[in-house]
Amino acid sequence: MAAVIKRNNWQIWRDVIFALFVREIRTGFNDKFGIAWAVVSPVAFIFILSYMRGRMDGGETHTIPSFTFMAIGMLLVQFFLEVLAGASSAIKKNKALFAFRQVQPLSSIIASALFQLLVKLFVFICIGIIMFFIGIEIRIDNPMAFLANVFLLWLIAISIGSLFGLAACYVPEVSKIQLLMTRPLFFISGVFFSLQDMPKELWQYFDWNPILHAIELSRYAVYSSYGSEGVSEVFLSLSALVSVFVALSCYFVTWKQAISR
Repeated sequence: MAAVIKRNNWQIWRDVIFALFVREIRTGFNDKFGIAWAVVSPVAFIFILSYMRGRMDGGETHTIPSFTFMAIGMLLVQFFLEVLAGASSAIKKNKALFAFRQVQPLSSIIASALFQLLVKLFVFICIGIIMFFIGIEIRIDNPMAFLANVFLLWLIAISIGSLFGLAACYVPEVSKIQLLMTRPLFFISGVFFSLQDMPKELWQYFDWNPILHAIELSRYAVYSSYGSEGVSEVFLSLSALVSVFVALSCYFVTWKQAISR
């Protein structure tokens, strides 16, 4: 006689997230390029942009090698956009699974976000290996601060993506608005520039963007000589806290109606 294994709600939720996470891995790497494209695409952009930036400032940008400067900006903004896109599409993509009582939209959102985190971690490692072989200094003065900035950015991306995903259940055209809103982020989030490149009178027009704070603070965590003037860890943390609170509040109020539409 087979033994019946009893699981509490937490164990069931954990197992559901893991199953959805494995499903994300299988569907995410089922094309010919697989994870290789996730590495080749940002590396190509970083080389091109760091070459252009290096021609302007001699290979070093505010005490940071131009390659490292561009790599941090490019990888973090791509990380934000990919997590946001994955979280916003998770509800619609897994809607058929919600017929099972154990599977809830929040589980699919978390699984998608964990998958994107895994992919970007692999990309970071590959970038580090490339830097080692081409002779660029690999240095992180404050690794805990760097990880904290990435984690806070991850939370903000999940929260905003969840809000877009819930809204798209009611108004499908929201996905088009999402695309329009996220496109300018490459140009206003400090990917190609630093706040130090601009007059202080203009900082107030960029400081509302928590992605800019995450990127600039990450550069400061990597090279302490870079400085953190104009950005704030407190603002980034509060942005993450408010984003998570709003997203969870909206989720628990609307998720049942959203998946039934």
